[in-house]
Amino acid sequence: MKNVFIINGHQKYPFSEGKLNASLTERAELFFKEMDCEVQITRMEDSYNVTEEIDKFKWADLVFFQTPLNWMGVSWSFKKYIDEVFSMGMMGEMSEGDGRSKAAPKKNYGMGGKLEGKYMISVTANAPKEAFNNPEESFFGGMSEDDLLQPMHLNFKWFGLEPLPTFMAYDVMKNPAIENDFKRFDSHLENSFKK
Repeated sequence: MKNVFIINGHQKYPFSEGKLNASLTERAELFFKEMDCEVQITRMEDSYNVTEEIDKFKWADLVFFQTPLNWMGVSWSFKKYIDEVFSMGMMGEMSEGDGRSKAAPKKNYGMGGKLEGKYMISVTANAPKEAFNNPEESFFGGMSEDDLLQPMHLNFKWFGLEPLPTFMAYDVMKNPAIENDFKRFDSHLENSFKK
């Protein structure tokens, strides 16, 4: 792995300025640069060019996606990015349409990905760790973190990328433990990439 594309999917709000997502993005950038990787970064608060973003995906060996959990999904600005960049990318640059062929129109939906590489999702969430993987917690009803993130996993799979373990910083608004989150994050990166 030598080319890393980092996306900070945070959308700024008055009650959530994005400092933690920015800090995790910076830590990831430093980690990968210390591993002698080339790094490119896109932040949702900045403007972007769709063609250049597609080129970043094609260039990357790893896509590192940092995001807050916004209403059980991604921010509206990242959803807009998906609609613009991913939709254009599926026209032949990042995938061959939806993967189906005229010869077999009922098979291989979503399997036309042309990218080679991996992706990692890192999430900040207000939900406590105890809300996940617990059937007694009625809101998620036993869902795991990755169950909740399944739409994003499918988006990356669409383009042929393979997953690495997900990181989540829990309870970041009501009961933050930021220094511990940083330690867990650093350890997560070490365990995932320095094997």
